[in-house]
Amino acid sequence: MKVKLILLTLFFCSISFAQTTITGKVADNTNQPIPGANIKIVGEDIGTTTDFDGNFTLTTQKKPPFTIEISSIGFSTKREEIKTNNQKVNIVLAEEETRLDEIVISASRTPERIFESPVTIERMGMKEIKNTTSPTFYEGLENMKEVHFNTSSFNFKSINTRGFATIANTRFMQLVDGMDNSSPALNFVLGNLIGLSDLDVQSVELLPGASSALYGANAFNGILFMNSKNPFEFQGINAYVKRGITNQEEAGTNEFLDFGIRAAWAFTPHFAAKANFTYMRATEWIAADDRDVNGGTIGHANNRNYDGLNYYGDEVSNFLSNIGTISRDGYREQDLNDNQINNVKFDGSIHIRPWATSSNQYWKDSEFIAQYKIGLGNTVYQGGSRYALRNFFMSQTRLEFKNKNFFIRGYLSSEDAGDSYDMRFAAINVNRRAKTDVQWFTDYATAFLQSQIGLGFNAAQADTFARGFATHNINNTPLPLTPLNGGLPQFQPGTPEFANALAEVRLSADVTNGALFKDQSRIWHSDWNYNLKEHISFADVQVGGSFRSYVLDSEGTIFTDTDGPIRYDEYGLYTQVQKKFMDDRLKFTGSVRYDKSELFEGQFSPRVSLVYSAGENKNHNFRASFQTGFRNPTTQDLFIGLNVGPRALVGSAANNLERYSETFSVGNSAFPLSQAGATFIGANSLTLNGVDAYGAGFTAESVLRFDQTQNVNDLVSIQGTNLVKPEQVKAFELGYKSRINGFDIDINGYFNIYNDFMSGARVVVPFYGVAESDITSPAFQDAVIALGRRDRRTFDLYTNTSAVINSYGAGLGLSRKVYKDFEISASYNWAAFDYDESVDPAFRPMFNTPEHRAKLGINNDKLFKNFGFGINGRWWSEYEWESTFADGTIPSTFVLDAQIQYAIPSLKSVIKLTGSNIGSNDYLQVIGAGRIGQIYTLGISINP
Repeated sequence: MKVKLILLTLFFCSISFAQTTITGKVADNTNQPIPGANIKIVGEDIGTTTDFDGNFTLTTQKKPPFTIEISSIGFSTKREEIKTNNQKVNIVLAEEETRLDEIVISASRTPERIFESPVTIERMGMKEIKNTTSPTFYEGLENMKEVHFNTSSFNFKSINTRGFATIANTRFMQLVDGMDNSSPALNFVLGNLIGLSDLDVQSVELLPGASSALYGANAFNGILFMNSKNPFEFQGINAYVKRGITNQEEAGTNEFLDFGIRAAWAFTPHFAAKANFTYMRATEWIAADDRDVNGGTIGHANNRNYDGLNYYGDEVSNFLSNIGTISRDGYREQDLNDNQINNVKFDGSIHIRPWATSSNQYWKDSEFIAQYKIGLGNTVYQGGSRYALRNFFMSQTRLEFKNKNFFIRGYLSSEDAGDSYDMRFAAINVNRRAKTDVQWFTDYATAFLQSQIGLGFNAAQADTFARGFATHNINNTPLPLTPLNGGLPQFQPGTPEFANALAEVRLSADVTNGALFKDQSRIWHSDWNYNLKEHISFADVQVGGSFRSYVLDSEGTIFTDTDGPIRYDEYGLYTQVQKKFMDDRLKFTGSVRYDKSELFEGQFSPRVSLVYSAGENKNHNFRASFQTGFRNPTTQDLFIGLNVGPRALVGSAANNLERYSETFSVGNSAFPLSQAGATFIGANSLTLNGVDAYGAGFTAESVLRFDQTQNVNDLVSIQGTNLVKPEQVKAFELGYKSRINGFDIDINGYFNIYNDFMSGARVVVPFYGVAESDITSPAFQDAVIALGRRDRRTFDLYTNTSAVINSYGAGLGLSRKVYKDFEISASYNWAAFDYDESVDPAFRPMFNTPEHRAKLGINNDKLFKNFGFGINGRWWSEYEWESTFADGTIPSTFVLDAQIQYAIPSLKSVIKLTGSNIGSNDYLQVIGAGRIGQIYTLGISINP
């Protein structure tokens, strides 16, 4: 043991031998300190950053003389010569009134000025993160000009750029330090539930358009890159705590808490480590929309087949002869969910630079990284149903080796659904524990008919009487046939009976009696990139690739994996060439990527772009690009087999169709002879599977019209639905970026052409008869009988439309320092799409994007000594929302956020007050989700 200690001591002594130490302070021209400024030895990769007071200490084994470079975003770069050891320097940086020289990496996978980016790109740096007017940096992304949020719940938000986005926005990719943090099971981004802490964000870059040429299949409508701070460069202990309140008309006023801590240290020039922990707790935006899903009147008193949007259990309905279609009573969402949400995030990493003190310039900046991330907690997710995610868990483990010319990375994403459950099936099966569906409808029919015959009630009076009788007559307890004043849920929320029944159904994964869903899916992913600039001089040439393996494991509760996990792989290879001409005024970028999934044919994705910098100072940037992109069907598109009550979601993989089946009990024993492929297994029972669903049916829209009109000419038959395949896009973009008379200007316009656009088809399959086009045939007539008796099943299928979809839009961004340190920014975005509806009348585009959006920001972080403020306003026009859960109109909305902050240098702290949605009513971003209220927080951030 003593020998080991001696060796360890000698090791650290050798590292510290002959070190040079420089100290100093960095400030602006008003003598205000500049925290986070970068100090770097010229020609080396050794550096540090300033602390909250602008102070820094830089230690190196390099002997003077040498030169250090000091830089910070928003300021000009300055160099200072170091002549002696222990030299102290005071640096004043002149403020630059332009952000066009910021460096971005994501657009071309190589560092370049944002001014010269070949495609539209937006960036949020540490200054913008610090000054955000939102409770967190992630919510502050909505103030970027290209971003629109789709908010499913308080802490589950998805980013929408350029349209065609639901909550499960599988056309958008989100990378955190290069790792895709999408759900392994359903392939959509989980917001920031397993993302970054506000304390650890170094920068955020957004590419709003297609990027398949460099990033593969899922980089279809945009990518968000979130980059964390390296512990070699950002050291110390930082913490914040935010306390506040949330306010929503439905939920009232509730407490909000957000806490985070970051610890990072470079122990030697070779070894550093960091850890982050955050905890958030709040009350959910309660979803309480009582509108009928099918557009009928509200409440059973007005609509015997009422199906409330945020009422669950009333999806169970039955056609009763001589009465009509009747639905059971339902429960409100807030009765099925405690509405308390929380999120815990932790990540830890070690960083090793084996050759940090080497004289070999190629290897000295090489770095090994080993990282573990975890996110867990409670929230609500909206897909085909509303899901209470309880004790969910997702982790990522990463190993990476990189330097300035290459990286090779591998990571594992794993998730566990914990105690999560489907609130719709929770309500359905709580009802069934009180009384079976058969018994409830039998009691209803008996009471309805007897009240009309014996008591002379009209239909409305008979419905009230029968509903009350069926509801109150629990488990067949005899009740006299006397009028009852309306019906109540059979188990009252708040009673032990209700609590016990809900607890039971939450433990069962069988949808016939429970609501639990399981998920332990995983993704194994690896990728690499190599810049050949050390070997090729005529141009900047890169090559790279990726490999991904999916393991879907839901035990049959989401996918059709009852017999074991479903596995499949995909890989991709790409190259890019970039070169400048004409005195570096013209930059050409060309790239191509090949991707192959084992389930589909391979796809090539080329991209070509030109950037021309005009003007004496090259400050007028014109860019043009063309690229193709593609998107593979997601795991949900392929292998889902999910009963969501009123509908079933069936994936389109060829080997998935027979794996999904349902058995139905039919109340009519006399079936017509012609059948639509259903298999009858008894006098009153039959099964349907995915082959039946994709084989033939009527469009759901036409069946809804038929229910209202009883006109068979309204029915539109579908003779088979094509299995899903990859979709394609051709993306054209023009842009201009410049600085004129103090204004930073960014203009872009795009035009996208989609072929084989992936879409959902909602079809209704009759239990018997045939959904054919000849309305005079006996088989069609039998199908009409089945529809009238409600002997039918609705399916949501995954396919491609034959229509060509065009989307197009434009954006304008302006920013300027208008007076002293006041900065003002404004943006406008226009987005639209079109297609020939006659080609595919059943196509549901799910564009889900406002046509017009405008944003305005005013900021001054130096209003007076240690005091700053910011205001952001955003407005969008009315637009239509479509999803597998519900459709509807999102009204035009204006939202105002603001913040004020006060720095306390003596405590190295900042106190910040924020308000979101100030002075406005609750607003809606997703049909079926809760309306978004107000958030007010008071926080303190403590820095070393």
